[in-house]
Amino acid sequence: MPLSQDRWLVVGLGNPGPDYQHTRHNAGFMVVDALAADARVAFAHERRFAADLASVTLGGARALLAKPQTFMNRSGQAVARLVERYQLVVSQIIVIHDDVDLPLGRLKLKQGGGDGGHNGLKSLTEHLESNAYYRVRFGVGRPDSASMVDFVLSPFIDEELPELAQQLDRAVDAVTTLIRQGLREAMNRFNARPKEATGTETDTSAS
Repeated sequence: MPLSQDRWLVVGLGNPGPDYQHTRHNAGFMVVDALAADARVAFAHERRFAADLASVTLGGARALLAKPQTFMNRSGQAVARLVERYQLVVSQIIVIHDDVDLPLGRLKLKQGGGDGGHNGLKSLTEHLESNAYYRVRFGVGRPDSASMVDFVLSPFIDEELPELAQQLDRAVDAVTTLIRQGLREAMNRFNARPKEATGTETDTSAS
């Protein structure tokens, strides 16, 4: 029998190793790192799951933070092992990933949908045989002239770091709100542009 909804798996997508640590493609890793830092816990590598893991409490519920160490295009392998071990269903999974279709500073939450060309999401959907997991889309911007691959594998520039720090804080709050109050409330609060998030003017699109 699957565990009740008081247990969550929160997956940050990224690539392992110092060469990728501060790159845009590792935004998912950055968010789960921030969640772990807030809870004052450290990640431990679990070889059998090919992932770095940390147990925390978020929004009053138990949660396992995971950073797959399989490289982005094989992220689903690690997540599928965790789902099997902890008898989870896809509605207990929150995936945080970079999104070039959103500018830096924007978040969007949704459940289900396509992979949008994101190899990490593609691998997850393939191995889970479902796309019904929750997503926190973390805007990283789109390149003006550089190739997309070069852009997402490049670090954030110094001028972006203050906004990045604010966006990481909002992503931590968004994950906690999703767990504590549900998707609709989280969408209402965090899908709007930050300056619009007043509670009266919201964007709940799932695009």
